[in-house]
Amino acid sequence: MRIPCPWCGPRDLSEFFYGGDAETPRPPHEETTAAPWFDHVYRHDNPRGTHREYWQHNYGCRSWILVTRDTLTHEITAAEPLRRPAAESGR
Repeated sequence: MRIPCPWCGPRDLSEFFYGGDAETPRPPHEETTAAPWFDHVYRHDNPRGTHREYWQHNYGCRSWILVTRDTLTHEITAAEPLRRPAAESGR
């Protein structure tokens, strides 16, 4: 699978880190009990069809992107930056 990084262009999947489901809300940061976090990480649907996911371009610009992908065909229809790459932001 090739992921189209908005900053670096199409790159192989091996350059990226999967950051999780972008469609289910995370528990609030203040949440200290384990159950909501366990449910968020381990108990979720396995969607069929179009789905949004977070990916980080670890072996490239290191930016986080929001990818819209079909889980049946792996066709990627969108890849949007979440913010500017770290190299451009002065960090």
